[in-house]
Amino acid sequence: MILGMSLATFTIVHVIISLIAIAAGLIVMFGMLGSKRMPGLTAIFLALTILTSASGLLIPPLLFEKLLPSHVIAILSLVLLAIACLALYGMRLAGPWRWIYALSALVSLYLNVFVLVIQSFLKVPALHALAPSVPPVEPSFAIVQGIVLVSFAVVIIAVIRRYRPALDRSALLTN
Repeated sequence: MILGMSLATFTIVHVIISLIAIAAGLIVMFGMLGSKRMPGLTAIFLALTILTSASGLLIPPLLFEKLLPSHVIAILSLVLLAIACLALYGMRLAGPWRWIYALSALVSLYLNVFVLVIQSFLKVPALHALAPSVPPVEPSFAIVQGIVLVSFAVVIIAVIRRYRPALDRSALLTN
């Protein structure tokens, strides 16, 4: 039992949260290319990605029993998300905090997609047939992960160069 749920139920909840976080993150990422703020969707993306990473640490074997690569990714993602939240909500994207936010938020999104690709190759029968080893190491898996990595690198660089959201004047007036 994890948080009062069976492992199967907890895993399903974790996967649903992860997929919603990824979908929200992709929308936010492409919005950032056009310098759109999307505060509500951004909050959903950040909160659910934090929840995804934190809940991933609870899936056995527990972090305190054995440190796995998935735990390292979750911890790295949580650090990046803390930086993103500080940059966005604490520093309000002032000065270098704009690109720090973009980089940290989007790298955490990439890490979520990276794990999605791994899990897809492990759990989706058609993909597992292409890369049957655990963990997957076959060329088909490497090609997909390479495409995802290059795609994210290109978009993240573009976002860092283009993301210049309009100032929220109401937030400035209340402070």
